[in-house]
Formats: sequence, C-alpha cells, structure tokens
Amino acid sequence: MAEETQSVQTEKDSSSYRSIFKATSLFGGLQAYQIVINVIKTKLVAILLGPAGVGISGLYTSATDLIQQITSMGLSSSAVRNVSEAYGTGNHERVSRVVTAFRKLVWITGLLGMIAVLVLSPVLSKTSFGDSAHVVGFMIISVTLLLSQLSSGQRVILQGTRKLKYLAKSTAIGVTIGLFLSIPLFYFFGINGIVPNIVIGYVTTLLLTTYFSRKVSIENVPMTTREVFLEGKSMLTMGIAMSLTHVFASLISYALRGFIRAQGGVEDVGIFTAGYQLMNQYTGLVFTAMITDFYPRLSAVNTDNEKCRDMVNKQAEVGLLILAPMMAVCIIFISVVVRLLFSEAFLAVNDYIIWCAVGILFKMASFAIGYILLAKAESKLFLITETISSAVTFCLNILGYYFFGLIGLGIASALGFLFYMLMIYFIAKKRYEFRYSSSFVKMFCQEFLVILLCVACVYLLPMLYRYIVGSVLIAFTLYMSFRELNKRMNLTSFVKSKIKK
Repeated sequence: MAEETQSVQTEKDSSSYRSIFKATSLFGGLQAYQIVINVIKTKLVAILLGPAGVGISGLYTSATDLIQQITSMGLSSSAVRNVSEAYGTGNHERVSRVVTAFRKLVWITGLLGMIAVLVLSPVLSKTSFGDSAHVVGFMIISVTLLLSQLSSGQRVILQGTRKLKYLAKSTAIGVTIGLFLSIPLFYFFGINGIVPNIVIGYVTTLLLTTYFSRKVSIENVPMTTREVFLEGKSMLTMGIAMSLTHVFASLISYALRGFIRAQGGVEDVGIFTAGYQLMNQYTGLVFTAMITDFYPRLSAVNTDNEKCRDMVNKQAEVGLLILAPMMAVCIIFISVVVRLLFSEAFLAVNDYIIWCAVGILFKMASFAIGYILLAKAESKLFLITETISSAVTFCLNILGYYFFGLIGLGIASALGFLFYMLMIYFIAKKRYEFRYSSSFVKMFCQEFLVILLCVACVYLLPMLYRYIVGSVLIAFTLYMSFRELNKRMNLTSFVKSKIKK
C-alpha cells in the first residue's frame, strides 16, 4: 500500500513538472520568436541609428511608460483575474458584464494617459533630453497611451478566456509586421523615423489584438456609468495597488537613465538600454511563462501553504534548470553575442550583461516566491516589498555607475536581485511557512558555482582558452539540467512523444 501511494505521488510530481515544462516551452517558444525578430530589428537599428538613436528611443519610451503606469491603473494586470473567474463560471452573461465594464474602463484610462502626455510634453522633453526640441515628438507619441491601453484590453480578454493561441498569433504577427515597417523608416529617415515607428507599432498591435479578440463570442451589455464602476471596483482596487509598484519602478528607471545621461551622455544611455533590453528578452523565455501560466495555478491553491510551497519550489527548479545554461552561454560568448546583436560600438555593455547574468539566478530563486503575495491578495505587502526592493536597487545603481561606470550597473543589478531574494524569502518563511526544498538549494549552489566559474573564465583567461574552458562548463551545466529534468519528468520519453507527433 505504501509503495502504491508513493508511486501515485511520484506520478503526480512528474505530471506537475511536465505541466510546468510544457507551459514554459509553449510561451518560451513565442518569446524565442520575438527575440529572433527583435535581434534582427535591434541589429538594424544599431547599424542605422547607432547608440545615440537607441538612447533617444529609450528616453521616449521610459518617459511615456512612467505616465502609462500611473494612468492605466493596473487594469491589464488585475482584470485578467476577473475575466478568468467569470469565464470559469460558464455564465456568459456574467462574462459579458465584466468585459463590457472593463472595455469602458480602458477607454477612460487610455484617454487619461494620452491627455497627460499632451499636457506634460514640454516637461518630459526638458527632463528627458535637457531641451525643448522633442516636445512635438512627445505630443505625437501621446496617442500611443490610448492605443496601448485599448490593445491591452483586447489581450486581457484573450488571456482571461484562455484563447492563448489567438494571443500568441497576434503577438507573433505583430512583431513580424513591426520589423518590416521599421526598416524603411529608419533607412530613409534615420533618427527622425523613431517617433513614427513607435506610433505605427502600437497601431499594428491594436488592429491585430482587436481582430483576434472578436473571435471570442462576448456580447456588449448596456451599463450605466455607475454600474461600470461598481463592476470594475475590484479591478481598480487591485490594479491600483499593483500598478503603484510598476509606477515606482518606471520612475526609478526614468531617473536612472536621466542620471546616466547627465554623467556619461546619451550614448551611455543607449548602451545601458541595449543591455537591459537584451537581458529582459533573453530571460523572458522563462519568466513570461511563469507570469502567464504559474500565477493562475498558484492562485487556485493560495489558501494551502503546503501546496503553495510545493508549487513554488517546482517552478523555481524548472526555471533554474532552463536558465542556468542560458546564462552560461551568455557570459562565455558575450563578445560574440554583442557583435551579432548590435555592433562594435556596443561592446562596452559586456561587463554589465555578465554581472546581470549572475544576478538572474537570484531573480529566478525569488521570482516565484513573490507571486505568493499576489495569489493570496496581499497587495499592500506586495507594494511594500517591491517599493523597498526598487529603492535599494536604484541606490546601488547610482553608486555603481558613479564609481565604476557600466560594470557598476551590472554588479548593482546582481546585488539588487540578491537583496530581493533574501527579503522575500524571509517574509514568505515567517508569514506562509515557506522554505526552499533541499533539492532546490543543492541545485542552486551547483549552478551558481558554474556561473561564477564562467565569469572567472571571461576575466582571467585569454580568448582561446576562455572559449575552450567555457564550452566545457556550458556542456556540464547542460548535462546537469538534462539529468535533473529527466529525473523529475522523464524528459527523454516526453521529447520522444513530441517527435512522434
């Protein structure tokens, strides 16, 4: 009987790991395609516009992102839960009421964002670029806040009703069209093509998300303004709490870029922005899957601390096993990667990316824990922890760049992730009886050691030996990841079954 129970538990564990891996593969595949498209686009932008052009684009987007985070009120994050819950009841009238209220709210918040950027255009130009030459640019870009909010509304409907294939298609088609439209703009107009390219990108996204969301059968329900706000109250309450964390993070990102521009110039902003975007896209293969799939599953068991602990550890294990080899490749072949994705002018970003890659392991270890707070609707605690973490990381970045330049930003990023990991683990342990599993701790120590050896190779060995020894380390971490995944979910048979299909 004991053996039978153990066998059932082993099968359940294997099924759980397999489910996590499938989700990561599905959404990771989409992210991989986006990365390929963005690699091509970034390479072309780097060649056609140079670091200054990348820096200008980064300043435009970081400034408007800050306004959007404030005016969007977090609806794109909070409403997924409301739409999903309504859809799960099977009550079509209930779904229609939630979606109708949500659609009206995104119009209101989108218009609010557009008006805010229009009014603040002179201020944004002065604070972002130090002059008034970009006021018109900000006025034109203001429409993207409305377009972005409307397209976010369509994506929420697709995600909440579990039409993930439609969501994936709209994203894939959108980035492809965006690539082919941006090439002639940058080729013929250079830096002057940046603003039109940003606007056209948002128009394309809205058209595609609207097309696919209309495939979902949802009726518009007549609702008064009072009914809209009553229905949307829970969305707004949760969304505002969540958006405040994003607002603070955007504010800090904006302030950091301004500090870098003042100390090192717009080219340093461009180099930093390129490295930051590269790491976000590269690691997004794993983290996007966690956001899309893991959070809803964790929410379903949020009242059971033991199940939460088990789910978080399993997610962290799978994420670490996928990320570690990726970080090893990134560190060892960083010079090749930067030349391939950007140009010789961006090689100064190498040190930043190397130390960011080290910090990504800390981020992986803490990312899943952070979602426990949201799954348990601890929005205030989530706001506090994210604010503290962002403030500490910002201070580390300022000090790092001031004293050590771009490498200081990389080290500061790694230390920021370490700080967040220690803080969120301590909170989860005290409030929810969370603890890392012994298997995760052992695995983390092994992978972290390999990553540190990769860093040592880059800084201590001549180029030829760096690639030889580094390739051995990459092969070793790939072997470890395959062995551990195979042990947990019989990866060999899983891959074979997919090949046969």
